[in-house]
Amino acid sequence: MGEDVLSTPGHLISLAARGFARLSESRLKPLGFGVGQLPVLVALQDGKASTQRDLARFAKVEQPPMAQMLARMERDGLIARTRDPADGRSSRIVLTKAAREGMPEAIATLFQGNNEALAGFTDAEAAQIVDLLKRLIGNLDRIAGTEA
Repeated sequence: MGEDVLSTPGHLISLAARGFARLSESRLKPLGFGVGQLPVLVALQDGKASTQRDLARFAKVEQPPMAQMLARMERDGLIARTRDPADGRSSRIVLTKAAREGMPEAIATLFQGNNEALAGFTDAEAAQIVDLLKRLIGNLDRIAGTEA
């Protein structure tokens, strides 16, 4: 029983993720955005997804929570839904003008928070953290896929 469960990578990454989420949320809220909305906003901005199903896949969340998030984002004027010309039963989701105009400041705010959180790290160390976390996420996705 010599291992400290509070020093495991899983626990420490969880603490770091919650810290980043608190920091990002506190800085994004005054700009009209939420940290949970970021994958949706980025996917729509970059053209990587335009349907609820594709956004759910991109953000790695289930359909019901995605539907709730999109309803809130529509209510808050961040997205709009338009009929899909190829399939009248579904809709396409687009960023509103307000969301498009606010995104650059929100993204700059997030980068500033990341830079502050990585104070004292070299560029190489920061890049190594990103690489290691991507590999870790890949492993977790693979494990989750085999257990599903």
